[in-house]
Amino acid sequence: MRIVDLITKKQHGEALTTEEIDFMIQGFTAGDIPDYQMSAMAMAIYFKDMNDQERSDLTMSIVRSGETIDLSAIHGIKVDKHSTGGVGDTTTLVLAPLVASLGVPIAKMSGRGLGHTGGTIDKLEAIPGFHVELTEEKFIELVNKNKVAVVGQSGNLTPADKKLYALRDVTGTVDSIPLIASSIMSKKIASGADAIVLDVKTGAGAFMKTTEDARELAHAMVKIGKMVGRDTMAVISDMSQPLGFAIGNALEIKEAIDTLNGHGPADLVDLCLTLGSQMVHLAGVGSDLSEARALLEENLTNGKALEKFKVFAASQGGDISVIENPELLPQAAYETEVLADRDGKLSQIVADGLGVAAMMLGAGRATKDSEIDLAVGLVLHKKVGDAVKKGDPLLTIHSNQLEIPEVEEKIWESLTISEEADPIPLIHEVIVD
Repeated sequence: MRIVDLITKKQHGEALTTEEIDFMIQGFTAGDIPDYQMSAMAMAIYFKDMNDQERSDLTMSIVRSGETIDLSAIHGIKVDKHSTGGVGDTTTLVLAPLVASLGVPIAKMSGRGLGHTGGTIDKLEAIPGFHVELTEEKFIELVNKNKVAVVGQSGNLTPADKKLYALRDVTGTVDSIPLIASSIMSKKIASGADAIVLDVKTGAGAFMKTTEDARELAHAMVKIGKMVGRDTMAVISDMSQPLGFAIGNALEIKEAIDTLNGHGPADLVDLCLTLGSQMVHLAGVGSDLSEARALLEENLTNGKALEKFKVFAASQGGDISVIENPELLPQAAYETEVLADRDGKLSQIVADGLGVAAMMLGAGRATKDSEIDLAVGLVLHKKVGDAVKKGDPLLTIHSNQLEIPEVEEKIWESLTISEEADPIPLIHEVIVD
């Protein structure tokens, strides 16, 4: 078998066999297939696509390229959630303890962020003492004991994906449904989940800018999950404006605490309940989705979800006094309000633009070596469709720099006030096949 023959085959639009895909992925991982040939294959896939069987085979070959996590020692159905990313996406911080409060085991592997704000691990590290360096044995022990734990991603999970993504990033082949879907699903499957709930974002702050593209990706990932024996579904949610109000690590922790106290932003609460009810239902709790949602709503109001968050944080070294008093979280030196310059309605909040503004403050990493400032970020006071009067605060900048003209300029580029504007629907679609 020769990789050049497989490249030619795919260039002609023919389907690759299971054995051919495995030869390609394992050879590339081992270094036997050079970058330039794999780049040619990625470009062929980009233009000629893959059928469902090829996508499934590609996913599982990537899984087999490295270690896998065996969660069989954890009691119950392990449900994982994956978001395709966005601005102010605090869902994992709320969902993990909320779903665990109903006895559903959440064994979460998370990473650090590169971009607007930190990843889930960076955000959790705004809680003093919190750590994710757990042995696999300790990780499983904590999930069995508390029903929830978060650990950093293993260095040797899906090494083929890491190599392939680095190649796609410099060859213009990132934006390919089979390559995106296999990348995401390989990591979820290697992480040991029994069932997978996907939050596929669409809009200005999302990777998939249109609902049509988000729908295509969601169907592809759900199909892969089902073909490899994982109960999988997807929710397409809006990310044309930031989710919730907070953008920034400690600020998002505070918002998660508020939400677990039953006082969260309406859109964040709705998305958490929508995703959480799917997770709970897949785990066999509740007779249907409406009952699962009602159980989650109850635990948001009776304090059980917040208590689970405290137990989770304390078991991983976190100082829970900051959960009881969020003012103890890292605080920025300066707060600057951005005020409406006219009467009207807020008609646009460009999520990407505000994300970049937060990164300029230090809330995210421009490069993998950048240092994150956990205290800084933005807090919105209005959402799209809200009426504003001249002089009303639109958002507050939390900064450790006194002069931030470039940040303020970026924020104003991202906000539009018009005479009329309608609220943006949050949930676009639910995909189950």
